[in-house]
Parts: sequence; C-alpha cells; structure tokens
Amino acid sequence: MTVLDRVRGLIERLSPEPICDDCITERLGLSVRQHANHKTRELAGTQGFERRKEACSICGQDKIVIRKR
Repeated sequence: MTVLDRVRGLIERLSPEPICDDCITERLGLSVRQHANHKTRELAGTQGFERRKEACSICGQDKIVIRKR
C-alpha cells in the first residue's frame, strides 16, 4: 500500500470530518510531515477531497485541513 493510499484511506474513514497534515503524519507514522502535505495537495480538488483552513477534528487547531465530502 502506497503512502497516497494510506492518506486517502485515513481521510475517507474520518469523512466528513477534516484532518490536518500534522495529524495525518502522526496517525500514519510517516517519517516527515512533507509526505502528508504532498499527498493531501495531490488529492485536493479530486473525487470530493477539499483543502481549506479550519479546525482539525483531531487536534482542534485552526490549520489547513483536508476532508472528503
């Protein structure tokens, strides 16, 4: 399973709740935050995925988050 598949799967499981890149990194045990950031940017705007600034459903901080509608 690729990093993209893992990131997509996590976002879809949380749907429609948003999650930030930091929480994705932590939840999936990724080595660097940039992996999550790169993959969420890749997903944004496709297949119902959207990125925007709001509160993350995991950490509660206002950040750029991603969700699937």
